[in-house]
Amino acid sequence: MAERFEIMEKALLQMLESKKYSTLRDMLITMNPSDVAGIFSDLEEKQVPLMFRLLPKELAAETFVEMEPDTQALLIQGFSDNELKEVLSELYVDDAADLVEEMPATVVRRILEQADPEMRSSINQILRYPENSAGSIMTTEYVALRPNMTVEESITRIRRQGVDKETIYTCYVIDNDRTLLGLVTVKSLLLCEDDDTPISQIMVTNLISVTTQDDQEEVARMFSKYNFLALPVVDKENRMVGIVTFDDAMDVMQDEATEDMEIMAAITPSEKSYLASSPWDLFKHRIPWLLLLMVSATFTGMIISSFEASLGILPILTVFIPMLMDTGGNSGSQSSVTVIRALSLDELHFKDIFTVIWKEVRAASLCAIALAAVCFGKVMLVDRLLMGNTSVTVLVDLTVCLTLAVTVIVAKVVGCSLPLIAKRFGFDPAVMASPFITTIVDAMSLLLYFLFAKAILGV
Repeated sequence: MAERFEIMEKALLQMLESKKYSTLRDMLITMNPSDVAGIFSDLEEKQVPLMFRLLPKELAAETFVEMEPDTQALLIQGFSDNELKEVLSELYVDDAADLVEEMPATVVRRILEQADPEMRSSINQILRYPENSAGSIMTTEYVALRPNMTVEESITRIRRQGVDKETIYTCYVIDNDRTLLGLVTVKSLLLCEDDDTPISQIMVTNLISVTTQDDQEEVARMFSKYNFLALPVVDKENRMVGIVTFDDAMDVMQDEATEDMEIMAAITPSEKSYLASSPWDLFKHRIPWLLLLMVSATFTGMIISSFEASLGILPILTVFIPMLMDTGGNSGSQSSVTVIRALSLDELHFKDIFTVIWKEVRAASLCAIALAAVCFGKVMLVDRLLMGNTSVTVLVDLTVCLTLAVTVIVAKVVGCSLPLIAKRFGFDPAVMASPFITTIVDAMSLLLYFLFAKAILGV
């Protein structure tokens, strides 16, 4: 599929360079807006306005929404007032609001000047809601029906108003105060045998809604749980203010997954794509975590320094430190990633912490036994016999294996409990992922190692 798209993209660019505009337009019309937007990212700046003007009005607006912010800003700066007004008239309100959020102040001013008063009011309404809330991702464009309307009247209204609405499959029934009473689908309207049937008789009243202040991640999770195409958004008085559509929920899921991956990799989340990020941007997002982890690793160094005399008496102990630290860190990461995923899917809550710990302790014990057994054999066969290191004694091997077993258990308990605790106190559980937990477990594994060495070997 990707190879086929690359061939088509190359052909389109050749047409643009050879000025075969009519053929180019005919091919662009047959393509998906998202694919067309992908082609724009590979164009030279002077080519972007030219190709965009070849697109039909509706396709141009749909493609514009899918473009990178830099490309959008470039086009807006080159648009005449009439061109900008035409593009804005084809955009849905939520897309226009997203556009305003991402553009520089000078560009935003032009957008708001050319938007019609109704759109401008809707954009301002959406932008007033907190970031990452349901209100910030909703659209105010939906089909509203009255309970006393008949099926025939409802279908007529959908035909009249549906052109400018983001979805018409689900329609919402409200009263004069915009209180949400229920919903009705186009399917139920079309299948109703009597056109004179009031909407109140066929509408669904037991419906699920969200408030404007609800977290967008929770809203997106509801789409996955209930298989919604749209979800009504109400205020504190249950008055209808907008809807969240499936495509917006998918965008939220993607953004949240990307953010969690960046946090788990010890990177400050960024809204820019990788190719759009400069080396300076990458530096700014990476250096805070690297500095924090570097400083936190000081505790590891302090532990080693405090047991320097023990290492001087029995230097062979140093050989096994990397293995113990790596195994502990990996064990903790396994548990943390598993728990973080369960939290993101709403499978776990803080009240389950003791159940989770007990499960992880049992799993960790099995892992510890298996790892310790393999480690004992490896140390005796490889380190002592094959490499001929006489410093590796049975007691040294026992110290290493015992430390390894306890470290694995401790690491998994730490790895599973910290994300739950973070969630309980309102922090992102992803913060407690690999880098952070690894640093904690490294220090604990060293401390256990030297304590066991002192107890068993007397150093």
